[in-house]
Amino acid sequence: MSSNAASGAVPEVDVLVVGAGLSGIGMGAHLVTECPGTTFQIVEGRENIGGTWDLFRYPGVRSDSDMFTFGFRFKPWLGEKTLADGESIRNYINETADEFKLREKITFNTQVKSADWSDESARWLVTLEDRTTGEQSQINARVLHSAAGYYQYEAGHTPEFPGSESFEGEIVHPQHWPDNLDYAGKKIVVIGSGATAVTLVPAMSDEAEHVTMLQRTPTYIMTLPAVDPIAAFLRRKLPERLAYKVVRWKNVFQFMATFQLSRIAPGQVSKLIRWMAARQLPEGFDVDKHFNPPYGPWDQRLCVVPDGDFFRAIREGDVSIETDQIETFTPQGIRLKSGKELEADLIITATGLELMESFGGLDMTLNGEPLVLKETFAYKGVGLSGVPNFTYTLGYTNASWTLKADLVSEYLCRVINHMKQGGYTSFTPVAPARFKEELPFLDLSSGYITRKIADLPKQGDAVPWRVYQNYPRDVKLFRKAEIADGVMKFESKSPAATPVTA
Repeated sequence: MSSNAASGAVPEVDVLVVGAGLSGIGMGAHLVTECPGTTFQIVEGRENIGGTWDLFRYPGVRSDSDMFTFGFRFKPWLGEKTLADGESIRNYINETADEFKLREKITFNTQVKSADWSDESARWLVTLEDRTTGEQSQINARVLHSAAGYYQYEAGHTPEFPGSESFEGEIVHPQHWPDNLDYAGKKIVVIGSGATAVTLVPAMSDEAEHVTMLQRTPTYIMTLPAVDPIAAFLRRKLPERLAYKVVRWKNVFQFMATFQLSRIAPGQVSKLIRWMAARQLPEGFDVDKHFNPPYGPWDQRLCVVPDGDFFRAIREGDVSIETDQIETFTPQGIRLKSGKELEADLIITATGLELMESFGGLDMTLNGEPLVLKETFAYKGVGLSGVPNFTYTLGYTNASWTLKADLVSEYLCRVINHMKQGGYTSFTPVAPARFKEELPFLDLSSGYITRKIADLPKQGDAVPWRVYQNYPRDVKLFRKAEIADGVMKFESKSPAATPVTA
């Protein structure tokens, strides 16, 4: 029996936020400033604030988006680095939590197990579990918001490699980096070619004897300056907040232009990225083999490296690349299908993430009936058709996560304030009977997405059921468009279903 049930009382909040990472802390800050009087609680499965940035501790861990767009809109990023290290980002999130007095709102080490929506009470009954004791409790929430991201923290994706049990060295997944792992003087193979791999490889090369990045297919890799010269100039000339705003929009349009050009002229953009890589690589390097992906730019996320550190490590001879497939692990390393053998003392499987099957990993039911996500449609990329009083944060695939997270937080606050003013108890996106076209929830071909896409919600063919991955367009949609748009249905369902507190 739960502790709440034993006492006969189930506590209640206006908003329950799942996750105390970047998105959850941002949501909390917006609720404090834009929805005064609204009660809320943040539930965090780990012991610390930070989410991804508390979980990942591998060498060199850093953002893969510039910090002027990755930082919150309401709290300027004051660091100099364009791509900040994990510790600096973790400190930034913690500073935000303390600035808005959010730590007292967080229940740590607690997993959200299930949530059942009741039409009668217009509330979510959420079941929580203490991860230390296993004790369960419950809480009522008028609004449930998932800020838990999209991937599983418990385990990353590791394919079954033939012969892996015979390898005499150590095999490590970056998502679960051991404390004090000693790799000095060792031969290291990093399997993978995504953002984690291109971060790890140069970071480990200084101490390792040699690092080999083993990739099945190449990735688009671009260099960004470690310190943005325009940002540095504007900071000297303008007030702090104004400089931050200007650089933020400059970077938004810069990355949007790259993305749109990649869609209009993928072949030309591909050649340009390959040409820029060739300029930073040793003479005679096989660029077409190792830096010529079989897909277009932005079909998967581009990888960015500060001051070309990845290319520099290759030039200096500390790093090499193999583009091949694995035949089998051996006691001394890896044998490739080409017949080549890679010696290794340590193998890093930077092979990706595992998508969660539901938002925050919780089982959701509506009046006791299971919610089937693949039968729902995404409303503005923030809600689900037919699911009352539920929102989620899912960042951009072609830009900074936080740009979207800020907009989602602002939007939910607008919805809550609209409910207060109108005396409403519920909001539900209502989808049309059918769409002309049904599209995937996420428009990326990355493996971690394609493995789960069939079980996720879908998109429709037009706004508000189509997500365009376009920040300026979303600014109008989330900040300016009418809340009562004819699609979002607001109701006051019963006398027992009291409105969100004023």
